[in-house]
Amino acid sequence: MRSAKPISAAVQSAVADVLAELHAKSGCEKIGLTCEAFAAILCDVAVKYLPSGVGQSEARTFLLTLRVEELGLARACAAGNNSAWELFLIRYREKLYQSALRVAREESAARDLADSLYAELYGTSLREGERVSKLASFTGRGSLEGWLRTVLAQEFVNRYRRTKRLVSLEEENEDGEQFAAAEPEHVPSADPRLESATDAVLAALANEDRLVLAAYYLDGHTLAEVARMLGVHESTISRKVDKLAKVLRKKILAGMMQQGMTRRQAEEALEVDVRDLQVNIRRSLTQESAAAAFSEKEESLRVQQKVAARAKSWKPGASS
Repeated sequence: MRSAKPISAAVQSAVADVLAELHAKSGCEKIGLTCEAFAAILCDVAVKYLPSGVGQSEARTFLLTLRVEELGLARACAAGNNSAWELFLIRYREKLYQSALRVAREESAARDLADSLYAELYGTSLREGERVSKLASFTGRGSLEGWLRTVLAQEFVNRYRRTKRLVSLEEENEDGEQFAAAEPEHVPSADPRLESATDAVLAALANEDRLVLAAYYLDGHTLAEVARMLGVHESTISRKVDKLAKVLRKKILAGMMQQGMTRRQAEEALEVDVRDLQVNIRRSLTQESAAAAFSEKEESLRVQQKVAARAKSWKPGASS
């Protein structure tokens, strides 16, 4: 996936800053994806989602949120790396089939649906001399498992539409199928222990931390805008967001393990698509946080102003 948009100096600098860390974290060396190739992928993803005037600090924060291990695996598969493809099948073959079974609701149809997707994921066809693989469009912003479920569901819809084109309107009306309501797809909810741990950790956050997360992740404010809200430097907010993401993950893992899950079970539970969580993230982050954080900040500023005013009026020998 090569972006047609120019890559800004800020994005290039941000990629250079985190490349060694993210390349090591992704495990790309084991699947034949060089540092240079991975840097190009990171640039493409950043250019696709970040505004043209983005600063280096915000670009860096964005890159650190990517699921680089899954991103590297998907792109290595798209490039035709056999060891990457074998690893992909080990991790996702059964999950892909289970997702297909939930969609197709019949075992043979589910197998057929899942198998039909492999060729498109592997990339057996060529376009202008390059492999064409659906995995080349995965950007690492969400889980690869969730992305695969979406692709699989779309393929099922496409198949259904192609089949329906072969059936006349009269036949559908005779069978009572035209305008029949589709049965809602049942998607199992996330592990309740994940939901409970997430809710508890978010509720325990300090007011200012909740405000920062809500402003940045939910309301779409830039790091610079959040920094201006709180009267601090942009780099301070960048470090805070990065630290909060790591701390939240660690605490949610600990919360699930306290509820009886092994570490591996807890880490697998964290791979869930966020859309499957039955937690009102906005409510948890914003409830009583914004007003309290701003009132605390305003009070602090008032105290500072009073101290500054007294310092200006003070003269040697004056009583305090």
